[in-house]
Amino acid sequence: MTKVCVPTVGSGGLDDLIGEHFGRVPTYTIYDSETGEVEVVDNTSEHTGGTGLPGEILSQLGIDVLLCSGLGRRAIGILNQNGIEVCAGVSGTARAAIEAWKGGSLSKASDKDACQKHAFRDRH
Repeated sequence: MTKVCVPTVGSGGLDDLIGEHFGRVPTYTIYDSETGEVEVVDNTSEHTGGTGLPGEILSQLGIDVLLCSGLGRRAIGILNQNGIEVCAGVSGTARAAIEAWKGGSLSKASDKDACQKHAFRDRH
């Protein structure tokens, strides 16, 4: 079983649009590749006024793969440390992203794929 997460802009599930920055989206659409089940969960991270980092929250949800538009270098590191594969630069709907992932047309993200707008937050 593989649990795939797509950061989304609402509660529309697979037909919802992908949010621009995974840590600040209102929801995460989660797809179970074995059962085909879809779940939409609220983003309760510190980026949206809650607690915890988005990568840690996704790890607790048992996510294996994250398909997103953009994210920072630090987030890529946290997700990878938690065993979550990241594919960045994805756009359109959650359904289209998952179909692209199933078809093998997405590549694994690295530091060079990190959103440069937020790079200042990664400096120590």
